[in-house]
Amino acid sequence: MSQLTIFDDLRPEQPVLRTQDAEAMARELSAIGVRFERWESPVSLSPDDSAEVILEAYKPYLDELMGEQGAGSADVLKLTPDNPNYGPMRQKFLSEHIHTEDEIRFFVHGGGHFVMHVNGRVYDAYCEAGDLISVPANTKHWFDAGEKPYFTALRVFTDTSGWTPHYTGDAISERFVVA
Repeated sequence: MSQLTIFDDLRPEQPVLRTQDAEAMARELSAIGVRFERWESPVSLSPDDSAEVILEAYKPYLDELMGEQGAGSADVLKLTPDNPNYGPMRQKFLSEHIHTEDEIRFFVHGGGHFVMHVNGRVYDAYCEAGDLISVPANTKHWFDAGEKPYFTALRVFTDTSGWTPHYTGDAISERFVVA
């Protein structure tokens, strides 16, 4: 189940708020400029479906979302525990960083933690199948799908160069282990 846990950034052991209510999650995240939605769609796909099948199935939703966001395209990212490159990939995303473009993801299968560090608080948004999250450009964050990742996500973007991580040098993600 999707969940939002908020901490004071000096107290990783003591949550300020924990909720699984989608409306409460959306409200709390919108206060820091993050968009969170649960999509109820009739689309039913297998984890084995190809990227092309997934993109076609979600085309009506993506067309609307890309129109709202001014984004130009979408792709599919799949990650499973048997991916031999996962260790280095995970390490890359575990360090706090920013992007120069909004990071927009819709989870088709599985899930992962988007963790934002804003105004002295840490917002751990565990997203799963059916969740849309849009983290604004220049928002400090990291992502963790755990030691045994399993997710399929749609990524929406205008320019993939905006996805280049710019690391903050803050080791805060080491204090807030979420997976």
